[in-house]
Amino acid sequence: MLEARNICLEVDNGEESLFLLNDVNFCVPRGHFMAIVGPSGCGKTTLLKAIAGIKETTSGSFYWEGRDLSEEGDFEPHEIGYVPQFSIAYEELTVDESVESAARLRVSADEDTLNDIIDNVLAETGLAEIADRQVKLLSGGQRRRLALAMELVSSPRILLCDEVTSGLDPRSEREIVQLLHDLSMKDGRIVISVTHSLAQMELYDSIMVMVRGNLAYHGSPEVMVHYFSVNDFEEVYPRLALRDPIEWNASWLKHRKDYYSKLGDEHIAKFAARGEAPPPPSPRHEEGQEEDEPTASGFFTQMMVMLRRRFSILMRDRTQLILQVAMILIFPVLVALFSSKGQDQLLNLTDVQGSDLMMEAQAQQEQAEVRARVGSAVSGIIMFEVILLGLMGANNSSREVAGERLIMEKEKFGGAGVGAYVASKAVFLSVLVLIQSLWMFFFVEWFWPLRGDTMNHLIFLLLANAAMTSVCLGISANCKTPDQSSLLSIYLVGFQLPLSGAVLALPDTIETLTQPFISAYWAWSGSIEGGLQPDVLKAVKSIVQTTFTESGFCRVVLGLHILVGLFLTWIGVRRTRWE
Repeated sequence: MLEARNICLEVDNGEESLFLLNDVNFCVPRGHFMAIVGPSGCGKTTLLKAIAGIKETTSGSFYWEGRDLSEEGDFEPHEIGYVPQFSIAYEELTVDESVESAARLRVSADEDTLNDIIDNVLAETGLAEIADRQVKLLSGGQRRRLALAMELVSSPRILLCDEVTSGLDPRSEREIVQLLHDLSMKDGRIVISVTHSLAQMELYDSIMVMVRGNLAYHGSPEVMVHYFSVNDFEEVYPRLALRDPIEWNASWLKHRKDYYSKLGDEHIAKFAARGEAPPPPSPRHEEGQEEDEPTASGFFTQMMVMLRRRFSILMRDRTQLILQVAMILIFPVLVALFSSKGQDQLLNLTDVQGSDLMMEAQAQQEQAEVRARVGSAVSGIIMFEVILLGLMGANNSSREVAGERLIMEKEKFGGAGVGAYVASKAVFLSVLVLIQSLWMFFFVEWFWPLRGDTMNHLIFLLLANAAMTSVCLGISANCKTPDQSSLLSIYLVGFQLPLSGAVLALPDTIETLTQPFISAYWAWSGSIEGGLQPDVLKAVKSIVQTTFTESGFCRVVLGLHILVGLFLTWIGVRRTRWE
């Protein structure tokens, strides 16, 4: 049984407090199908989220099978299923892949058991015939069925549905409501559905009517029209406006005992008609007592499921895939176009020798000019590589978390671990970083062999890309929208060149403040200070006024950038943000 006792949710509304939920009390037995209805803004979704534990109440308690959820722990992930208003499936995946992904994330079982769960859920929700169809091709009703299927993989004892019939045609709406009704008859499951529609009310076991945060009625559909003194369900909403919400609540409390008595009789009759007894309350779990309950998947399993899924999405998202390939192929070509001039200048860099003072002075003047051109070319080409890899890094991750925030929140609610999610992103992005950086290095090296330690240069290209990717991933995890995350990441990349000091030296005060945050400087400085031949290094230092930092320290700083980005990602993913 699910019971609510004196549930209140109060928020500060400036000059006065506003009750989104005001002293809500109700109880629902196992095997029950209940609708929560009411005008827009009456608190339907707020109450559903409060039951789920997504919204924290100001006072009062929910009891599940006699357990005080506020004192003895919230629902276990396998106990509850929550179907939100938004889509919880990736557009590029198929129906079967979506259900399989949900099953592998939420249930630890052998392969045969998982396949049976997936097949049974697809059949139960009527999706078996379209299991190979991509989510983006589904109709509204099919998407609702898929959302239900993804929640049923763990056989939840209570299923919460938020506006799952919204926007559907009458036939599809009735089919979904009938499906929910059937689901409530299985395994003593409680199904609670929030809906604005007053159609199909006869299919529910009970109707809860909310008005401005107050419970105005909770009882049988058969007596609902009598209670509100109307001829049909559609007249209930206008009727609610005729009395104060608190008066409606007081009226219901006055008749609550009688209505619940009738509900109890109807509940028994519902199962008797099927030749069954009403499901008894689940025995409370005592310490040391074993229960036949689904076991959540472990860290490695969840990480691999998310990782495989992410690569599948990338390969099917043609726009993103084409953009990635174009950047990988075109950016090194841009660097190579400029490197030809740099190579010509390097060939002219020689030691100065002359037969007399005049010729030696002239040769020194010519070599000073060559040295300046060489220094400018080498410094510019290395910085160009670093900046382009930074741009690739920002593109890799700026929308990675923010773009799927709501799906991630739903999976966390279902038992997906924060660590597994962050690890899957880190591995996926590491593959992109390796491909992008290695291709940049080898392509440019072919046209413009670096005069110095090539391995050192490769390491700094990898670190530059990884640092920007990691930091932008952290930004993505902490932004509300993907557009906001992309904009901040663009700003971050845009400031890399002017604040690096590679073009113009910054004032000492500004350099001290900004340099620690500019990954381009550390990659550029480390490549030059630890990787160039002495004559080339001398040429670069002759034209760059910015102070260079020792190569080993640059590696440490870029490593810290990567760690800080991952830590920010973990903080952002760990934070719950449904809206």
